[in-house]
Amino acid sequence: MDDIPKALRLLTPPQMGELDRAAAAGPRGAYPLMENAGRAVARAAMRHMRPSTVLVLCGPGANGGDGYVAARLLAHAGWPVSVASLAAPAEGSDASRAASLWRGPVRGFDPADAARAGLVIDAVFGAGLSRNVDGLAADTLAAARRVLAIDMPSGIDGATGQVRGRAPTAELTVTFHRLKPGHLLLPGRDRLGRLEVADIGLGADAPGLEALERELVRAWRNEPGLWRLPDIGADTQKYSRGVVSVCGGAQMTGAARLAAAGARGGGAGLVRIAAEHGADIYRVGAPGLIVDDAPLDTLLEDGRRRVWVCGPGLGPDEVRAALPALLRAKRVVVADAGALTEAAGEPERLRGVSVATPHAGEFARVFGDPGGDRVGAARRAAAGMGGVVVLKGSDTVVAAPDGRVSINNNAPPWLGTAGSGDVLSGVVGACLAAGMAPFEAASAAVWLHGEAGRLAGEGLLAEDLPLHLPEAGVLARRRVAGLSRPHLPNGGRVS
Repeated sequence: MDDIPKALRLLTPPQMGELDRAAAAGPRGAYPLMENAGRAVARAAMRHMRPSTVLVLCGPGANGGDGYVAARLLAHAGWPVSVASLAAPAEGSDASRAASLWRGPVRGFDPADAARAGLVIDAVFGAGLSRNVDGLAADTLAAARRVLAIDMPSGIDGATGQVRGRAPTAELTVTFHRLKPGHLLLPGRDRLGRLEVADIGLGADAPGLEALERELVRAWRNEPGLWRLPDIGADTQKYSRGVVSVCGGAQMTGAARLAAAGARGGGAGLVRIAAEHGADIYRVGAPGLIVDDAPLDTLLEDGRRRVWVCGPGLGPDEVRAALPALLRAKRVVVADAGALTEAAGEPERLRGVSVATPHAGEFARVFGDPGGDRVGAARRAAAGMGGVVVLKGSDTVVAAPDGRVSINNNAPPWLGTAGSGDVLSGVVGACLAAGMAPFEAASAAVWLHGEAGRLAGEGLLAEDLPLHLPEAGVLARRRVAGLSRPHLPNGGRVS
């Protein structure tokens, strides 16, 4: 995983704390990082906002220390700045040192002061939240008209994206070094406004920090570079691009056809629907689709048919006939829809499946309620199943059995339409058939699916998605080739 771009790494607040402690043990200590962080915040304010009265709300910890630095630098630039302190920093801490350098007014938290300020800088708690935010702190933040958040709007859990107590909605959020999972997970992601990641020189004087970070990271933002689509060369042919087989049901034929269309649009060289019953219905579909009416056991004799999508449009009896046969034959299986319904309360029935793609309701029925920690729930489910779990949503989480996770943020809200998930299962199948490993294949498919939705535009139907998947694949290859920069959620940037 060493070739994955560093900008895609996600660090939990405890992991970030471990890096900070390692940096503090270096020759310069940690205080220069606080100065750099505060400077990044001040520069972001000056870059995006006109001078106005500023109230910096400072907590007692490192987040508050960053706020004291930002206040000092904005005041030096001529902005009218005052500071409100929730509590004094611990004596001898870096935050105390930063506070001692602030020469302007300091007052207590007061909602009326926040309401009068042209800009409130939220330097209260940051991403490493350990308790709910309520009372005077929450009231003061809620009164602000415009908020610039340092690291994370106070009240958003940096690990899960959940709101703990109350949290403001920021116009701009500036975080440092790496994103945290909570920057990508809902509902926190919708409270960030524009998001920027500032380089504060972490590790400049500590060569061992990069090795420590590589050891710590188990989660990434899902973008090209985390994975790479296979090259298409002059010697590429349909079987080298891979064969995807889709189990077709006799009644709900549309779901299997959408999965097959997703596999074709996702790059599979050959897509076949296995429909021992009702094959004639499938034959009136796309001319490039092959429909088989032979018994499944006969079809499994063809070793080229390695990857199967099982579940879209299948009833209980059809799943019970197909899924165990595929697993006995050691096929690479993508399980969705009916296959997940049949495993409700019995996740062990999915052991041997390579990738399962539940939405939140299906996940709860099979694995249990994910609660507020989608990443943790998906990790546990993947470890128990022994395969990759794709917990679908606007913030889709892809989890591997070994604990690796990717979090997706490019899916537009209009992807929430009937049949969209069936298309995704086919795209996963196409990526697997092309030879990608399950975690990378599932992550790639989720991104391609989201990008196709963006390209299709608002008001899309599930049938529109496969038409835009080839262009999404082109964009993914260009991104890896460095022809365009990785993007952050909410119009942000890496600086």
